[in-house]
Amino acid sequence: MSIKYPLIRAVFLLITFFITGCTAMKYEPIPLVKYVDLERFMGAWYVIAHIPSYPEKNAFNAIERYELNDDGTIATTFTFNEGGFEGKFKTLTPVGFITDEESNAVWGMQFIWPIKADYRIAYVDDNYTETVIAREKRDYVWIMTRTPEIDGVNYNKLINFVESLGYDKSLIRKVPQKIN
Repeated sequence: MSIKYPLIRAVFLLITFFITGCTAMKYEPIPLVKYVDLERFMGAWYVIAHIPSYPEKNAFNAIERYELNDDGTIATTFTFNEGGFEGKFKTLTPVGFITDEESNAVWGMQFIWPIKADYRIAYVDDNYTETVIAREKRDYVWIMTRTPEIDGVNYNKLINFVESLGYDKSLIRKVPQKIN
């Protein structure tokens, strides 16, 4: 008798996990910008706020730089200080691959071969000075600008835009930027 109840409990838990997984919240696809002019998008972007991935969870002075390679890939350099303005300087160098050449707004970002992370340009202003990079899973997001500062009105506009995509804005971390 004692074996029967743990077995029933285990089967019940498996069924519960299966049902929960099948009914997990589904989102509409991330809306994309119509077209990204890659030449204008290249260059340095300051990460103003994000729902960070693990390596960047304590990033200060975070800057992402893009350079278009001759083969159409995007050399990416992400730099930051870990844990504080004087923290250890870190550099990540993933390679971007354009996966939607009609809009240039969907990239695969490869940190480790052969895995390419979902990277979607959901917003870029007309002057290419502000952008929002999102993911279909709504697990990470990056708000970036061409300067290390953003005024409160634009910051709130971008936070509200991110929330409209289905993100929990309470998870967004403002990235400290020290202006030299």
